[in-house]
Amino acid sequence: MTDWQAIVEQINAVSGRQLQPGRPQTIGGGCINQAVVLGEGDQRVFIKLNRADLLAMFEAEAAGLAEMASTQSLRVPEPLCTGVQRGQAFIAMEYIALGGRRGDAVAAGRQLAEMHRATRPRFGWDRDNTIGSTPQLNTERDDWVAFWSDQRLGFQLKLAAQNGYGGRLQQRGEHLRQGLAALLEQAPPASLLHGDLWGGNIGYTANGEPVIFDPACYYGDREADLAMTELFGGFGGAFRAAYEEAWPLSPGYSVRKQLYNLYHILNHLNLFGGGYLSQAESMIERLLAELG
Repeated sequence: MTDWQAIVEQINAVSGRQLQPGRPQTIGGGCINQAVVLGEGDQRVFIKLNRADLLAMFEAEAAGLAEMASTQSLRVPEPLCTGVQRGQAFIAMEYIALGGRRGDAVAAGRQLAEMHRATRPRFGWDRDNTIGSTPQLNTERDDWVAFWSDQRLGFQLKLAAQNGYGGRLQQRGEHLRQGLAALLEQAPPASLLHGDLWGGNIGYTANGEPVIFDPACYYGDREADLAMTELFGGFGGAFRAAYEEAWPLSPGYSVRKQLYNLYHILNHLNLFGGGYLSQAESMIERLLAELG
């Protein structure tokens, strides 16, 4: 049973709040963690819980939120603390009331471009994290092609083989990895990425302010974030136009978009099963056709 009083005491000690436990309000929408809101009015906090051995996942999420917040661009929930109580890991963060999936998409596009202007000399990050519930390896590299080949496509293909998806997927996937340099001819800046920017990870407050959350941060090609905004929809033309007005994309994005989204489709194959196999194979074939 969750020790809400102990969690509240830890939050108050770290944040200086005077939160009272009250009755936890369960929040739906997630498929990995239990989510609740504690407190009332301005003192409410958002808490996610999972098994104690997954504390590192929450610690990486807190670090990602703090990294994005440091850019003073898109709004993110302020991380308050992480910990373990009674065999449950948790992360506590600022509660932001969201009014829905529609708001100031122009501001969202401009602010994402601003966030992407935060760069580092190397690709990756100083800690690993997760993409969904899959480990995401962020060991820093100087070479973007090697990073994407080994720590993104190669890692997912290895998982797929372990999950029983061998044969053509592996053969053609390895062929694609060998040709990546031709698809990624120009090294991009290593921009701060949200890393999992699908439509379910952006919302808007009642006054239309965009908010992003549930990050899988690392430093990489900003086009990887843009690509995912197109994978499952939910962002729209005004968002894209505002982004490109702030920071135009380079020629060849339409091809690189497929390459970056292949990572997420392979991850969905590994998380949710064979329904994504044909989509992954088709994407690989289209990319190989670009190589000639």
